[in-house]
Amino acid sequence: MTDQFDRASELEQEHRDRALAAQRNRPIEAPDEDANGVRYCLDCGDIIPKQRIEYVPTAVRCVSCQNKKERQRG
Repeated sequence: MTDQFDRASELEQEHRDRALAAQRNRPIEAPDEDANGVRYCLDCGDIIPKQRIEYVPTAVRCVSCQNKKERQRG
């Protein structure tokens, strides 16, 4: 029984390591901002609302485009 728990623990750690490596290797997308600090969506070009930027400071897409991108990764 202990071997099963050890193997499960190893598999969990491998999964975490792969997930962390994928995050580290993901390209960083720079926000598209104008001189006044207005940020534009990288996909559709619409202005990203200030509320979204306050909630997700690293946001580079509007909510709609971010949802589409996440569904594609699915």
